[in-house]
Amino acid sequence: AKWDKFKYTRNLMHEGNSKFNLILMCWPEGIASPIHDHADSHCFMRILDGEAKETRYFWPQDTYNGDGSLVEMSSRSVGPGVTAYMSDELGLHRVENNSHTNKLCYLHLYSPPYADCNIFDERTSKKTNVNMCFYSKYGEKEEVKKKAHAKSSSAMGISSYT
Repeated sequence: AKWDKFKYTRNLMHEGNSKFNLILMCWPEGIASPIHDHADSHCFMRILDGEAKETRYFWPQDTYNGDGSLVEMSSRSVGPGVTAYMSDELGLHRVENNSHTNKLCYLHLYSPPYADCNIFDERTSKKTNVNMCFYSKYGEKEEVKKKAHAKSSSAMGISSYT
């Protein structure tokens, strides 16, 4: 596993003959993803260590608050040994490691794999398309391409490897 103490890392383990991506996600303490969709992909999340908080939101075109902000649908904690599922049919979501003392580690399986997704501003519902990148592939850290990925990567809150 490849870790970064300031952001979560997406570590590609297997590409599944272009049918799926198996990713080891490593989260330091107190880190959250942006609210995002899954680009018409199915997402399976198996918690290995730590506890994830998942918050689901309605799609802004379906339901939004009077001020234009996203509407929270539900929130739950997902612990070790539990497998969760998410797809665009279920709405948008955010994943967080709420712990300030424990790391979070889980497997993500995306089928089909996707190269980009949309993130959403919780206050305005504004959608931004971002490219997906990996912090490492098959145990080897990826080279940082600061200029090419700076905008989309910083939007995902995970520096230069969205």
